Amino acid sequence: MSQNRVLLDTVEGGPRYAMSLADLKQDQALPAADREPYRPWAYDLAATDLYIPRLGPGEQRWFAAVTRAGSKKQFARVLVLAEDARSKGWEMVATIDVDDPQDLPDVVLDADGYATAVDAATKTLATPLGVLRSAVADNFVTGGERTGRKLLAPTESARRQITVHDETIGKFGPRGTTRFAAAPAEFADAYALKTATGALVVFSHTHTQHDAATVPGLQIVPEKEDRAWLGTSPSPAFAYRFTCSNAAAVPDAPGRASLLGYGCRRTDAQAPAPSTSL
Repeated sequence: MSQNRVLLDTVEGGPRYAMSLADLKQDQALPAADREPYRPWAYDLAATDLYIPRLGPGEQRWFAAVTRAGSKKQFARVLVLAEDARSKGWEMVATIDVDDPQDLPDVVLDADGYATAVDAATKTLATPLGVLRSAVADNFVTGGERTGRKLLAPTESARRQITVHDETIGKFGPRGTTRFAAAPAEFADAYALKTATGALVVFSHTHTQHDAATVPGLQIVPEKEDRAWLGTSPSPAFAYRFTCSNAAAVPDAPGRASLLGYGCRRTDAQAPAPSTSL
């Protein structure tokens, strides 16, 4: 999840997005008046639960946390921090805001207070990692018509992904088209902890978006958020790549997984060659 790795973050006054490398690149290309001020990140440790899994020799070291903010601690965020095998430094590799903290499953702790790491790809889970990624991507690609609605419960996050599809594909009206497509996961790492009913899984997925003008002579002008990658030159078509972090509660018994929260960042954009324009 390297383009999503967090540099800065704040939850003062309520949940805010985490500043990732992709955000930083995008922000630097914005007009000064549109840039968010940078502030040191901080969490209230008294409102943060740490989940440290027991790990074997040679396994990547990581841990998860759930932090809460707001006057009534009504906002929750899942964090994952992992050790880089080469530098031995720690990075926050994922931050996901949870829509409803009450939906977070109970992480199982042993007698010593340690959590248990779970292989997110194991078929003992009702929705293994590969299937889970495909279902989430399908929400963007088809509005969930193939597997998204079948395999994912209708949580707020799942509905919001479908809304992104439904509202975006018609944004140009008769003058252009927008199509989403699933892409191989840019970052294959996933982190999962055993819960009372299955596992809490944090994972990424990648999808693409292709915008194209359908009326001869028309061109698309890059929006402000796209200029870090595209500059300001218009083109008949643009292709974007999004890397998204997701948190899901996955049962170990037959049943649908629940997408608890997600966040997407542009991690690339380009003007395709004319032969590949849609």
